[in-house]
Amino acid sequence: MSSTALPHHDDHGPGRKATISREDLLAAALKLLGPHRGVSTLSLREVAREAGIAPNSFYRQFRDMDELAVALIDVAGSSLRKIIGEARQRAAGSDRSVVRSSVEAFIEQLRADDKLLHVLLREGTVGSDAFKQAVDRELEFFEEELRIDLIRLAIRDNAPLHEPALVSKAITRLVFAMGATAMDLPPEKDPELIDQMSQMVRMIITGSRALAAGR
Repeated sequence: MSSTALPHHDDHGPGRKATISREDLLAAALKLLGPHRGVSTLSLREVAREAGIAPNSFYRQFRDMDELAVALIDVAGSSLRKIIGEARQRAAGSDRSVVRSSVEAFIEQLRADDKLLHVLLREGTVGSDAFKQAVDRELEFFEEELRIDLIRLAIRDNAPLHEPALVSKAITRLVFAMGATAMDLPPEKDPELIDQMSQMVRMIITGSRALAAGR
């Protein structure tokens, strides 16, 4: 639906904004999400009301709610990759464990107020096919970045890995599956969860190193 076909007389009234950005609509959608409320359950009217615009104004930024949801998934993935990438870089330049630092950053983002990670974790399992494809695309980005980091660390430590791409995929899928479970757990469980996830990731890496050495 193009904006040229929209009527102008009801675009904004008392208490409504005359202009709105994509970021405003994404922020409005995030505010409506909750522990048992995913993007797929939101309606266009709800998001428009939260953003303070008339429903018709929504179409100036997005074709429909599916397009908004996919944009939200893309933002969530990009944000998380940046946060975890920075955590890995900080750890690589210190004596801290890269694995544990990355897991801690993941759980910290899980508990963040912006709920971005919740979008990735929920829509990958309960969303529409379009949402699941968008989440899969984000996971593939994570896997590729992690693969590059794993190879770099393997060279630095002189500890080759067997099938780095598969190692990266195993770690990514494990962490996201554990994260989906963690959403419904109280924050008091986080230290135990971080320990478990860190050990699991190390087991995958150790197994890959053993396979590489055996070959």
